[in-house]
Amino acid sequence: MFGESTPDALAARFTAVSHQWVAEGPAERTDRARRKLLLAIAHREPATLNQVAKTVGRGAPAVSRSVDTLVRTGLVERTQDPNNRRRLALRLTEKGREQLNARVAASSALRGKLDRLAQSELRAVERAIEILERGA
Repeated sequence: MFGESTPDALAARFTAVSHQWVAEGPAERTDRARRKLLLAIAHREPATLNQVAKTVGRGAPAVSRSVDTLVRTGLVERTQDPNNRRRLALRLTEKGREQLNARVAASSALRGKLDRLAQSELRAVERAIEILERGA
């Protein structure tokens, strides 16, 4: 089987293995959703609510509520578009940029599993991650 897998088969295996290795709870899902919104805003600055909603694949009302939370926590600023008073422009604050650029925290469960691997296995995992990062 080694070397004969299709991209579809590898994707399915990778997905299954990643679910076994990374326990994802509400905090992880919230962090991932927050990063996704911040990234969508950063790529379109000054972004509109509809642009962000389209980018993240959610409805405008749900994104509006999420953006409200980001504004309250000081990660995003919302101002009126000078060219269209009915439209709001979204921009990251300095705090929002810092959070977006911060390294994603590793889960303690994943660290525990990696601690049990031999050094040669850790090098193989590191190489696989390098390959995946290059393809992103």
